[in-house]
Amino acid sequence: MRLGVPRNGGFRPRVGAVTETAATVWEGGSVTVRVWVNGHLRGDEASLSALDHGVTVGDGAFETLKIVDGRPFATTRHARRLDRSLTGLGLPAADHDVIASGVSAVLGAGPPIPFGRLRYTVTAGVGPLGSDRGATDSSGLTYLVTAAEQARPPESGKVVVVPWTRNERAATAGLKTTSYADNVVALAYAKARGASEAIFGNTRGELCEGTGSNVFVVIDGVIVTPPADSGALEGITRGLALEWCREDGLAVDERALPLDVLETAEEVFITSSTRDVLAVHAVDDRELAPGPVTSRAAKVFAARASEDLDP
Repeated sequence: MRLGVPRNGGFRPRVGAVTETAATVWEGGSVTVRVWVNGHLRGDEASLSALDHGVTVGDGAFETLKIVDGRPFATTRHARRLDRSLTGLGLPAADHDVIASGVSAVLGAGPPIPFGRLRYTVTAGVGPLGSDRGATDSSGLTYLVTAAEQARPPESGKVVVVPWTRNERAATAGLKTTSYADNVVALAYAKARGASEAIFGNTRGELCEGTGSNVFVVIDGVIVTPPADSGALEGITRGLALEWCREDGLAVDERALPLDVLETAEEVFITSSTRDVLAVHAVDDRELAPGPVTSRAAKVFAARASEDLDP
């Protein structure tokens, strides 16, 4: 079943569609996930067409936002990045009023979530079984919004460098698409080795990014992270950390780095929506003590983020 989303942002079920109005959630293991699809809160019943291009070929884009005390963080920046991803995929612009209604629905479907993850996804909608798209306009897009509580991040984490690469020249480089199989395989590889994140190099042998994070190193007291042309996704937390650390007087640089910089860097940390600034205490078998620059960066980020939920 699939529901159409008209251009005006309202919802009009297609003929034969079944609608519901009751708030429902899906319980995945020990995590309760609130699910909204095309205008309706859903449980674990069918709510997408089997021919949705997001399902058949991963043709879509998404954003993941941190939830703090029942409210999402950095909503404007995430919305702008979704627009960039959809444009890069050649898809129509999303209706952000539709997304906002889904966000309100999942956040209001139960008690306020003290800390968690909000994800919204926009796919190309129903399409052919192959890579070709059907006639796509904005009314044919599929909208999904989910929210769930999760544990707050630890004080530090271990990362593992994986044997696969990011292609900095790929059509989807720098886009946050739903085609995440590379990340799934890499993260499983890392977790099998006791790590919480996997780190990719690119085809030039440079440091690139994690499966769901950006990576920073400290060299001679300077915070350095790979530039956008490395193939890394420009994370929202990455951007804020760069801005806020510079404004606080920390030395910050974006430049290409060899992948083996992780073997010599004084400090390493990663950033992401639900990790903020997270110190790395081990890279593969190399142990590191979370250092003063990382500590200061984390404090700066926490202080600035507490001042404004939509910086």
